Amino acid sequence: MGNKKIRIAITHGDTNGIGYEVIFKAFSEPAMLELCTPIIYGSPKVAAYHRNALGMDASFTIISKAEDAAEDRINLLTVFDEEIKVELGHPSKDAGAAALKALDCAMRDYKAGLFDVLVTAPINKNNIQGEGFDFCGHTEYIEERAGEGSKSLMILFENSLRVALLTTHLPVKDIAAAVTKERIKEKATILFDSLKRDFRVANPRMAILGLNPHAGDDGLLGSEEKDIIAPAVEELTAEGVNVFGPYPADGFFGNGSYRAFDGILAMYHDQGLAPFKALSSGNSVNYTAGLPIVRTSPGHGTAYDIAGKGVADESSFRNAIYAAIDIFRNRADYDEPLQNPLKKLYHERKDDSDKVRFAVKS
Repeated sequence: MGNKKIRIAITHGDTNGIGYEVIFKAFSEPAMLELCTPIIYGSPKVAAYHRNALGMDASFTIISKAEDAAEDRINLLTVFDEEIKVELGHPSKDAGAAALKALDCAMRDYKAGLFDVLVTAPINKNNIQGEGFDFCGHTEYIEERAGEGSKSLMILFENSLRVALLTTHLPVKDIAAAVTKERIKEKATILFDSLKRDFRVANPRMAILGLNPHAGDDGLLGSEEKDIIAPAVEELTAEGVNVFGPYPADGFFGNGSYRAFDGILAMYHDQGLAPFKALSSGNSVNYTAGLPIVRTSPGHGTAYDIAGKGVADESSFRNAIYAAIDIFRNRADYDEPLQNPLKKLYHERKDDSDKVRFAVKS
């Protein structure tokens, strides 16, 4: 790969949240520009407003297209130039529209091959809804726009703790119907492949959680474990996926069993993310696995309650940048030997005659 710096597209997220604050704070560390070339998809006017409101010493170079991004500087690509009202700490339709403009522009540039990886600042899933965005969040939007037919998997991770979600932003009343053997096998396979390729775990061990309390208690508290989850585990094992379960979620995290696994597949959002966030230090990363594009984001939201106060911690956002770089390099290293297989060192001898081979001699 040489010494070429990885080009990182960064979408500014909800303009009333802490997106610009954590972006500027992350790149206040001079060593960051030695690792990558950032391209912030946003608005110079909004960026300047945040910088002034926070009293930050943050410089950036305004560019009009990604091709103009220069190394050793923070490049800010203008995705819109019109005035919008910034109301720090308050959701608004303008803020959602600004977030979507950045995402749409980044997706177009990704398809044109103008950057290597994507890091997204947080959005508000409600105010971004509208023409061009009818999704539950970043993950579903990026799968549609850049998935090329592949299915995505949301993985939250910090160090060796990696929790993936079978279902993401579903109402609780709809979860049980979404737990199918086919979906479990699909998502577990994506997780298994991602652990090997993106995280370079040679022989991943994966755990699958149950859906019901006590993993159904042998059918007493629900039949999904016996009828759906356990058969999926058996079939995955037969296909060479190193997976175990289903495990009761409370005991699995409570007694430390999670430490024995490289990846965990939870059945629904809060089952996986509530214990994950309790166990993590707040520096976690949200990764969208399974897609051609490498996309990460910080493990937090817009944080309206502290927006504009200058107290946001940039650690999670900086870790999202580190993770995107690591995954991009891991994929390249993993794929390289597969792209140029060794040529055959022999030629198979063929019988070109009209004689019937293996004929019985008298």
